[in-house]
Amino acid sequence: MATLDTPADTAAPPQAEERTTLKAWFAVVSVAVGIFTLVTAEQLPIGLLTSVGSALQVSEGTAGLMVTVPGLVAALSAPLVPVVVGRMDRRYLLVGLMTVMAVANLVTVLAPNFGILLASRVLVGVTIGGFWAIAGGLAFRLVQPAAIPRATALIFGGVAAANVLGVPTGTLIGGLAGWRTAFATLGVLAFAVLVALLVLLPKLPATKPVSVPELVAQFGNRGVRAGIIATALIVTGHLAAYTYVSPMLQQVSGIDEDLISLLLLGFGVAGIIGNFVAGAAVSKNLGRTMTVIIVALAAAMLLFPVLGESQAGGIALLVLWGLAFGGVSVSLQTWMLKYAPDSMEAASALWVSVFNLSIALGALVGGLVADNIELTTVAWIGGGVVLLTALTLPTLRISGKAAQ
Repeated sequence: MATLDTPADTAAPPQAEERTTLKAWFAVVSVAVGIFTLVTAEQLPIGLLTSVGSALQVSEGTAGLMVTVPGLVAALSAPLVPVVVGRMDRRYLLVGLMTVMAVANLVTVLAPNFGILLASRVLVGVTIGGFWAIAGGLAFRLVQPAAIPRATALIFGGVAAANVLGVPTGTLIGGLAGWRTAFATLGVLAFAVLVALLVLLPKLPATKPVSVPELVAQFGNRGVRAGIIATALIVTGHLAAYTYVSPMLQQVSGIDEDLISLLLLGFGVAGIIGNFVAGAAVSKNLGRTMTVIIVALAAAMLLFPVLGESQAGGIALLVLWGLAFGGVSVSLQTWMLKYAPDSMEAASALWVSVFNLSIALGALVGGLVADNIELTTVAWIGGGVVLLTALTLPTLRISGKAAQ
């Protein structure tokens, strides 16, 4: 079994020495900021559900479709984009996708009704799926093998950073200047990222085109199957509850709406810590790392309706939640790449597809529950779904040891 720093599908390029330069690390950072932009675009509506719903006259549950729609589209575009573009240089593909992101946010800003806004979220979904499917394995091509773990953690640090800076800042801007201004700011950031990618990334010709048979073949890999199941359960459970964390903090914990952006900032800080802690831990024992993440994440959600009834309890559980979920992306992406060293783009595309389909499913389930049952029930359901991942733990532990 090839290890994380000895990928079989990426030949060492002739200019490998250049990839240890400062420019190479800036290229990694540009990809990380791209991931940051994608995740912020996908999750920003979570902090703006009330204001968007009020402005466009839809319920909070319906406004949650702003998260569901791009998740569904990203799930489709993740495997389709690499197949459709074939051998297209990945540098130009990433630049093109970020251009679509900038346009999508412009449409959101100008949307006269909720239908047009949802159409713009379709474009967001295309970008998320295509960009993430390619970016997940770029560390292998941008830095030397010894630097791959750090580069991978940095790239996926963009996920946690979106929670720290992106969503809270966007929520704050939305509160001060309106939700349209928040999306306009995100569009400007997307444009800046596409320029940085064009300038900093080296040529990235496809090592081999992704094919449909190659995608299907990933299901025959035991380690990949375990990672897919874990991804589906963890992300679905998390999003079912987290999409509605803002109203839960207000209605369950009694926290003032003006403090929500600050608390989401705290969630993101915890997420960044969790990302880098998990990034270091997975190199020692993948199965054990995933076990800790699953237990902590489930506990934070399941205990929220009970211990979260006080402000202190709600804040403490939110921090634990952030720590646990912060390690999810880097751990699961590392898992998939370890088990598919000969088909990294295919495995990454499949993982991104499942990840985003789970985002859509989680947000949809949470919306139905929040609108028709009781708000706190989303925490019970979310925690229960994550806890189901325990059924895969024997497989995860066995696979994790095999991968060492």
